[in-house]
Amino acid sequence: MNTVLAQSADSVAREAQITKLTLAYAALKFKELRPFNAEYSYLTPYNYSAQIAAENLPDRKMTNFSQAMVGVNLNLIKKQKWALGTTLGYRYIMTESEPTYTSGADKSTQRNDYQAHYTSVNLAYFTRFFNKMTIFSSSVAVDGSEKDFERVRGLITGTMILKANRQTRMAIGLLWNIDPSALIPIIPTFLYEHEFDNGFIADINLPRNLMLRKHVFRKGRVSMGAELDGNSFYLYNIDGTSQKYQYSQMDINSGFVYEHLLGNYFIIAAKTGVRIVPTARVFEKEKSFEDYIYKIKPDPAFYFNIGLSFNPFSKIKRK
Repeated sequence: MNTVLAQSADSVAREAQITKLTLAYAALKFKELRPFNAEYSYLTPYNYSAQIAAENLPDRKMTNFSQAMVGVNLNLIKKQKWALGTTLGYRYIMTESEPTYTSGADKSTQRNDYQAHYTSVNLAYFTRFFNKMTIFSSSVAVDGSEKDFERVRGLITGTMILKANRQTRMAIGLLWNIDPSALIPIIPTFLYEHEFDNGFIADINLPRNLMLRKHVFRKGRVSMGAELDGNSFYLYNIDGTSQKYQYSQMDINSGFVYEHLLGNYFIIAAKTGVRIVPTARVFEKEKSFEDYIYKIKPDPAFYFNIGLSFNPFSKIKRK
């Protein structure tokens, strides 16, 4: 009997440790899962074309596009098999644009500021499926602007860890985005991380990023590759009516990242490279991304990003 109880206690302790390490690994990979993250980004000037109702509009130049972001992620309850948390985020966007082909007194600058916020409740459940550690997660989020709350969205994911050792980690999964504005509601996911003998790390997290990383100095890491990002906010009174609109764009950022550990738990990150926007659209809030009224095609631009985050699991990574 004592042997059975001891084995049962060991199994419970092992599962609890796996849950803890899984949460720690997620925080290391995704900055938005850390307790605190703040960023500032800036884009160099670029031209963009626009189209409304199949009619081409005069080209314009974005002379300033910058944004500041802050996010807080809190684990409220953490048990052996599940964890409950909440995420809060705020984004402030500043833009300035002007006509491309006018000069002198005819050139007028249009300035706009946008604010966006979101709040979510997140639940993660840890279990074994086909004898593989599997994480199911769900989130209910409310977003909006400085004027009002606008939309309730849902997110459900399932991830199965196929391999996890000191050198290689691999997982597959599925993501369901319950949001009428989502470009692709259901997306398969694939995670692969492998550390080569020369110290380089292949970090593939599809569809989010594709990176090659290398630890440098004692507390630094440099990365090269591409990552998928996006931007979204709400628009008001653009046509003289009470109709609310949503602006949404998809970004592909290709470039370099340098991260440095400050003390034991703070991480400062600097990014630079080229941003490409495959698609950017404006649509009525009640409709979908495909049912748009206004389409924008920006030229590629250089981006610069500086960020600071707090990660209590940083020390685990260094050991």
